[in-house]
Amino acid sequence: MINERNGIGMIYITGDTHAKFNGRFSVDNFPEQKNLMKEDYLIICGDFGGVWNFGGESASEKYWLDWFETRNYTLLFVDGNHENFDRLSSYPVEKWHGGTVHKLRSHVLHLMRGQIYEIDGKKLFTFGGAASHDISGGILDIEDPDFKRKKREFNKMHESYRVNHVTWWKQELASEEEMEVGKSNLKKYDYTVDYIVTHCCSTSSQRVLGRNEGYKADKQTDYLEDIKNCVNYKKWFFGHYHKNINLNEKEVLIYDQIIRIV
Repeated sequence: MINERNGIGMIYITGDTHAKFNGRFSVDNFPEQKNLMKEDYLIICGDFGGVWNFGGESASEKYWLDWFETRNYTLLFVDGNHENFDRLSSYPVEKWHGGTVHKLRSHVLHLMRGQIYEIDGKKLFTFGGAASHDISGGILDIEDPDFKRKKREFNKMHESYRVNHVTWWKQELASEEEMEVGKSNLKKYDYTVDYIVTHCCSTSSQRVLGRNEGYKADKQTDYLEDIKNCVNYKKWFFGHYHKNINLNEKEVLIYDQIIRIV
């Protein structure tokens, strides 16, 4: 109970879920949840997937969002590159622990880009988003008169592609405004936080991870490289690359594990 912990909440973190919630968050796999409270937090490092359906909140999405609302903890997530950004941006924006969030449910919150949250004396800087690597065929537009033909050709060639505003959004990468918000907020805290939570990682860290994977630098990883070079932090947690690796003493790539950070 929180009183027995001298008022200090717990924070757990995990990686990409892609709406596959059933096993990872079960009591068998995550038994610690039995002793948690709403003042404790579980953070997902992007590609949450619980806001994805093109036509609005599906029955499955409603079930899982309502299910998380009934958990003993509060669920937090940064966005990845597999989110429906049209729908995600439609949720109400509220102030929470010093930053802004999208409120999906009272205890299911999207941690927005460039924000700093103060939770039980710990400062978290969050910056979601990443470039998609599964679009070798390109992006199709449903309004294109040749959409059906192009789609058939891509399917025939087994090419990976996405459909604009259906399965892909340009907002997967941060805007200049979001990047400036992040730098401005970090300046207010003298470029010092306890934890950084992102979806992808910095360019130099991605280079270490992707020597044989073909990952390419982009404006998001370059921005995070700037953050890495100017911010004092204790730990940096990120997802996106579907592995569990301690990259070094400070950077942790997390996928399907659930670990406690506070």
